[in-house]
Amino acid sequence: MGNKNFSSVSIIIPAYNEEANVAKVIKVAKELTYVEEIIVIDDGSHDKTIEEAKSAGAIVISHTTNQGKGAAIKTGFKHSKGDIIAFIDADIYNLSSDKVEMIVSPILEGKTDITKTKFMRESGRVTELTAKPLLKFFFPEVNFEQPLSGQFAGRRSVLEKIKFEKDYGVDVGIVLDADAHGINIEEVDIGEIKHDMSPLESLNEMANEVTRTIVDRAMEYGRVTMMDSMGNYIRMATLGLSLIILGLFTIFFVKEIPLEIGVIVAIVGIALTIYYLVRLVIKTTIMFKKRPKGNFFRSFIKMHFPVVISAIILLLMLSTFLSAANFSDGKISIEPTSRNLVIFPGSPDQTIYVRGPYNVDSALENQSDIIIMPQDALNTLELNYGDILHIGDEQFIVNKTRLGEENVLRLPQSVRMFLDLQIGDVISDGKIKGIFEGIPVEHVFNVTNESNVTVYEYFTINSRNMNGSTFDVYMDNKHIGSISGAFKINETHDIYVDGSRASSIIINDTSLKIGSSYFSYSGDHIIELKVSNSISTSKKSTSNEFGPFLSFNFN
Repeated sequence: MGNKNFSSVSIIIPAYNEEANVAKVIKVAKELTYVEEIIVIDDGSHDKTIEEAKSAGAIVISHTTNQGKGAAIKTGFKHSKGDIIAFIDADIYNLSSDKVEMIVSPILEGKTDITKTKFMRESGRVTELTAKPLLKFFFPEVNFEQPLSGQFAGRRSVLEKIKFEKDYGVDVGIVLDADAHGINIEEVDIGEIKHDMSPLESLNEMANEVTRTIVDRAMEYGRVTMMDSMGNYIRMATLGLSLIILGLFTIFFVKEIPLEIGVIVAIVGIALTIYYLVRLVIKTTIMFKKRPKGNFFRSFIKMHFPVVISAIILLLMLSTFLSAANFSDGKISIEPTSRNLVIFPGSPDQTIYVRGPYNVDSALENQSDIIIMPQDALNTLELNYGDILHIGDEQFIVNKTRLGEENVLRLPQSVRMFLDLQIGDVISDGKIKGIFEGIPVEHVFNVTNESNVTVYEYFTINSRNMNGSTFDVYMDNKHIGSISGAFKINETHDIYVDGSRASSIIINDTSLKIGSSYFSYSGDHIIELKVSNSISTSKKSTSNEFGPFLSFNFN
């Protein structure tokens, strides 16, 4: 690649009627010790550009007529001798040796093949309205802030592979040819520059020439037909991935559609996906084979984003199915279980929650009377840690899960047998109420403002929510907490005090109106239950046929 000691540098300065500034640009170029020649290409000027350039010490080559910037650059390159050629505009008023150094140094130091500049100003209208949209469509891997900036440099060996346009399309043409040949280009920031702005009447001409150059290169490098075919490959590959997802969804989640149809849809999707993905990869590789890896990756993501997203969705589905696969007794069982999205529209602090699924495992050693239950499952079942479940003829206390086992439901063997569960079963949050349906629960009531009484609440777990009520509980006119449950019309519910029935509540159409109260008396104590709210709950309060629904034990 060369270095400052062994590479010769030529400076080419295209100029048209630049008598006022061309000498200053030449003077700056001469400050660089490694610059061996400075060539000014006078493009048919009508002023004293030639005289000023010669007196400043530059080699001058003249066009008899104004042929355009690209033609001047081509002439300068043809007559130059340097290993590295830098092209600098003659109208930069604040050019400095540091700015030229920034353009040439990356090539001298072997960091890149070609440099192009960007500078401190907003991109022009031709850049933003013409060049960038066309480049984004035809050459998405080309991503420069200022693709039309006029200053650039390159090694002679790579510039010889480039076709220099004769007009304003020269800058973008160099960029596109370099991209097509796999030549490395670095955009360097040279800070603020001051130069003549193109008059409005020339902007239309400039836009036309830039457009022609980009479209010509797109045709030459097959981008027009390639983009059309790649677009078709992307659409078909996305269709294939979507069919695979639809087929899997049908197989596992839509019972109304026969299994065979889901399988056929998935197989068709697999065939389409493989065929068009292979063609897409081949076409993409051809398109970007000489691009740096970083640019290739960014371009691939931009162009194939729909395919990438569909592939990610498919991978997530497959990982879910594989994680739900069980191998036992010579068979493979796949039963995917999703999480449950729970929405609380009336809650001010939590409106959306995701729960489950839960993995069934054995009880820990010496915990044969303990059920380890995840917090999510506890919330769904409307239980609390410390509650006692009556399963079969045994009692089991509900405890917290261990760290790292947030979705593990540990059940003793007798509980698994009673509930017909196996180690490794996965229970969705939506099904856990059905698993525990009919299980009686004994809940130790959290009493406030009283320390000499223990209160127990009794209910059974129902698989579906029912209309229920919340009661504020008062003892001796002091609020000690709240309970809730569903009550069946015409059922009787007993309140016990110290093991004996103290009173009963008979539920009717009007007894559960908000504000209604029930009283129970035991010795000097007055117990009041006051209806405070109507709710939806899966807790079915125990009727008198099965025991008390509320029990007070005084110490």
